Amino acid sequence: MRVCAGLTAALLAVSGGYAFSAPDDEMTQDIETAVQGVDAYWEAHWSEFFTETYVPPAVLGEYDGASPNVPTCDGEPLADDNAVYCSTDDEDYVAWDTDLMRFGYEYGDAFVYLVVAHEWGHAIQNRLDAELQSVDGELQADCLAGAELEGAAQDGTVVFEPGDVDEVHTALVRDADKTPWTKEGDHGSASERVDAFAMGQELGVEGCLPQEVSAEGATALDR
Repeated sequence: MRVCAGLTAALLAVSGGYAFSAPDDEMTQDIETAVQGVDAYWEAHWSEFFTETYVPPAVLGEYDGASPNVPTCDGEPLADDNAVYCSTDDEDYVAWDTDLMRFGYEYGDAFVYLVVAHEWGHAIQNRLDAELQSVDGELQADCLAGAELEGAAQDGTVVFEPGDVDEVHTALVRDADKTPWTKEGDHGSASERVDAFAMGQELGVEGCLPQEVSAEGATALDR
């Protein structure tokens, strides 16, 4: 999975003004372009599905969960080998442990796109009315991840490459229960997660919402 050449400047223009430092390796570059791609998608398409105004979460980005200076969410240190969307009265951000990203990146670059898009999906959930949020919140976030990335691909900002979905499945199966982010009891089995991601790809954002409600009642947080 990659971002189309020549679109980096355009993505930065619609990505909420995120100022990334120069990437020191390919994984960091993929993480940055994943952030830019999903944010650009919602900036362009939010009003097609929901009311109010799209407000992106802040991006804390990579952190070291083993560090004594690990960032906190609501006063609690972020977990090692995990990725999070943090929402409190004063916080609204996404972040991911560097080791988690490296574990998954061993199987291909698609994993880091999934992590970023999944946590962004949680941020989107938090901006919606309760009736638009699924009981299976983790699988809904995977579905939204598929919708975001497929939508970005249709916009021409992200390119799906052969084997991307297989890379995600391989990483989720091999790392099942080895990290908090891939723990099946919390997030669903690898097959369930891949199926949810594929549903988002096929049906788009509306396919990720409870069938008995429409998207017209959605609201955004006043951030």
